[in-house]
Amino acid sequence: MANAEHSPRSGATARAGAVGTSTADARIGAARAALWLFAIVLAVRQAAAVLTLPPAERFTDLGTWIGENGVLHVPGSLYDEGRFTGTPFAGLVLRPLATSAEQSLGVAWTFGTLLLVVLLGLVAARALPIPVSRRSALLAAPVAISLLMLSLPVRNSFHLGQTSVIPVLLVLLGCLAVRGERPAGLLIGIGAALQPTVLLFAPLLWLTGRRQAAVTSAGAFAALSALAWAAMPGDSWTYWVHHVAGAGLGESPDSLANQSLHGALLRFGLQGPLEIAVHLPLAAVVVLLGLRRAVRHAHDGQLLLAVALTGCVAVAVSPTAWQHQLLWVLLAVVGRVGKRACDRMLWPVLVVLAITLPGKMLLPDITVLHPVRDNVLLIAALAAACAVPFLPLSSPHFRRPRPTEYAEPVPARWARVPLLPFWRRVLSRPNLLLELLVIRVGYSVYSHIRAAATGSVDAAEEHGRQIHSLEGTLGIDIEHWVNQAVVKTEWAEAFFNFYYTSFHFVVPLSVLGVLYVRRPSDYRWARSSLAFATLLALLGFWLYPLAPPRLMPGMGFVDTVHGPQDLANPEYGAMTAVTNQYAAMPSLHFGWSLWCGLVVVMLAPKLWVKLLGLLHPLFTVCAIVATANHWVLDAAGGAAVVGAGFGLTYALAGRRRLLVPAGSVPAARSAEAVDEKKTAAARA
Repeated sequence: MANAEHSPRSGATARAGAVGTSTADARIGAARAALWLFAIVLAVRQAAAVLTLPPAERFTDLGTWIGENGVLHVPGSLYDEGRFTGTPFAGLVLRPLATSAEQSLGVAWTFGTLLLVVLLGLVAARALPIPVSRRSALLAAPVAISLLMLSLPVRNSFHLGQTSVIPVLLVLLGCLAVRGERPAGLLIGIGAALQPTVLLFAPLLWLTGRRQAAVTSAGAFAALSALAWAAMPGDSWTYWVHHVAGAGLGESPDSLANQSLHGALLRFGLQGPLEIAVHLPLAAVVVLLGLRRAVRHAHDGQLLLAVALTGCVAVAVSPTAWQHQLLWVLLAVVGRVGKRACDRMLWPVLVVLAITLPGKMLLPDITVLHPVRDNVLLIAALAAACAVPFLPLSSPHFRRPRPTEYAEPVPARWARVPLLPFWRRVLSRPNLLLELLVIRVGYSVYSHIRAAATGSVDAAEEHGRQIHSLEGTLGIDIEHWVNQAVVKTEWAEAFFNFYYTSFHFVVPLSVLGVLYVRRPSDYRWARSSLAFATLLALLGFWLYPLAPPRLMPGMGFVDTVHGPQDLANPEYGAMTAVTNQYAAMPSLHFGWSLWCGLVVVMLAPKLWVKLLGLLHPLFTVCAIVATANHWVLDAAGGAAVVGAGFGLTYALAGRRRLLVPAGSVPAARSAEAVDEKKTAAARA
């Protein structure tokens, strides 16, 4: 009887489990298809971006080697003009291509490089450590290929016609894919003959028990270098002795493009014997620490991470590590860092941003930060090789970091739409460094798009007349009257000028800071709504360039902030070249202030704080109109994008109000219980 009652229930449970599994598989399949489509689009775009350039502007490095007037065509030494930066063996291999330069510099070279990048992504994706989830394993390949396509090294390799992808691919194949010690060592030896610092992988092989592969790689490197020396003795002497393994070839070694310890020390002003005396012990320390950590992770089962760390060591200690040679830094993204869930994304985001964006977008233009900004990739390589505390596979937090939720999320929305189920309400306090970096990069991207969204002056002025006419029809064209009244009142002009220039960034950042500290469960919700509003505003700047009242000729507006201007060539000091004066619709001055007011009204516990929060958008709308920086309808546009930002956040993440965690006592009831205990104690 027990079995009879249990069987139907077991069958129902099994069917429910099967349905859940099939639904999850369908979602993963849809996500995988979408990611592969994204990777294909990036690959096509990259190839098109190169092939549509004029012939003189593409494959510039390769053209100086095997082009019609390249160094491989010219009799004499490869290094006479300093344009060829490869090893003598690379020159020996590339010289036959000089006879087919036209074909090599065209479609064949582009798609050959593209296939190498795809193969590199596939090899890296298949080498993830064993305890990854099934979803991660299925999505790894398109994600890896997409990140490679977006990275600065790959983009430079496409544009310059560099061969730096080949040594990385040879090492990955030798360490991760090829079976047999000798074939693996041969591939790594060929890679070292093309890029000498790859020889550092021979000690990694030796210390991880693959001694035959290590010997083979060193032997292959020596044999190929000797072959090049026999064929081109003068060139080999120049490369290995006169230029110390290529140091000094190509660009100046102290240029920002050289992201090695040698280049950084030169940029810091060290020269000659002093620089060598500092560089050699630093390089030795990096090699010892980096290889020791790489060997430990290889024994732990994270061979891809070990390879990435060894590559980062090679980047740091190489005499020259040009940007197209820094793919090793991107591979270090596979390491897992952080025991808490909110810290888990810090390292991968830092690596991806460092390897895909220029340093000036990551850090502001402040003199004290220039040493960091100019050496971002070197710092990332050194951090990966020597400092970042990657988790071992045996750590209980490798797969399941500690959750840091402060409340239970509401049910997920859009459960049947591919990818969107992965957008869920996150309630933990994010990592502060990661958040600051994302805000900085987001603002940098916003500034670049805003500056690029420039329409013609005639179109902006025509749109200004349209707005002015529409306001006249609606009876709200009060800008000229308010502007003239403020100009005639000295204290009002000073107050609104100060308010306009002082609180635009300070107040939103302050609100975000308070939420981060005091209301972590609401921080991400508020930040997302502000981000959506800003993105929508950028779309408005792009589609509808609009001249503000102060830039409208013949209307009599006074620019109270900047003073009288030549409307044909307005001058606002250092900001003239970096900001778009016709990005007026919608007004983010008012939009951000309205967002601040609404957040304060919704979350502040006291009435006087709510009322104080509402004063900010009120003063802001008065300031933007009084100073002739915006039309009244610009403020309406700002309100519209803020409302849409809150709406999108609600649609994706659900309502703001949170569920009380199971088994916990609501705060209000807890407070009531404490009051009752105090009252009872007083009576006693």
